[in-house]
Amino acid sequence: MIVERSMHPDWLSNAYMVADEPGGFAVIIDSGGPSGPLVEAIDRNGIAPRYLLLTHHHGDHVAENHVYKERYDVEILADPVESEALMDVDRHIMGGETLKVGGLQIQAISTPGHTAGMLSFLINDEEVFTGDTLFKGSVGGVRAPGSTTFEDLKHSIMDVLMKLRPEVVIRPGHTDPTTIGDEWENNAFIRVWRGLDSESDEQCTVEGEPATLVLWAPDYDGGHKAWVRWENGKDDIVPGSRVQRG
Repeated sequence: MIVERSMHPDWLSNAYMVADEPGGFAVIIDSGGPSGPLVEAIDRNGIAPRYLLLTHHHGDHVAENHVYKERYDVEILADPVESEALMDVDRHIMGGETLKVGGLQIQAISTPGHTAGMLSFLINDEEVFTGDTLFKGSVGGVRAPGSTTFEDLKHSIMDVLMKLRPEVVIRPGHTDPTTIGDEWENNAFIRVWRGLDSESDEQCTVEGEPATLVLWAPDYDGGHKAWVRWENGKDDIVPGSRVQRG
């Protein structure tokens, strides 16, 4: 299997090309990274892309859809909920569906939280493309357009993604790859959810509202991601930039 990545220099969003073999067939997963490196890899390997698979609708993941449609006439697939915010989806795909593209067996997995129709894509039980659900050392927020709840995100990570084999490589929607096993052992959110580390009771303010800062953890962009608990008991995951500590 061939996996090529392109990352946007400002958004840090990834686009991927996954092929079964040189001269074979491929899919593109998200298009937020510059298309040039993936086009070069496709042409160099003599590969025929069949689909552009979208994890979700946010602009930093769909910015260059048109390049792959115009150059390779790929069929663009997304969850029905995500498709409502997009103009160029050709066909819906839902969690639980499987695609076969040459030697690639692709399973769509429903992982809502960051958005309602977020999909992850597990390919050949070796690599999982998680969009903005799970990153190396961090997790997705639940304040973005189309997001659902903290409980949804936690379920998607702990009860879905973490049930995959430890050796499965995670290809997130932003920055660097990791593995299921590495995140199980080292991701600060997962460690608290597993009961290995304790919740904090530090008090903070989030956009003017008092809250408890349950966890303050590094994020993929060099900043921080915060798990906060509001006074009504509701949990939330927000960018660290929105949190005033002390």
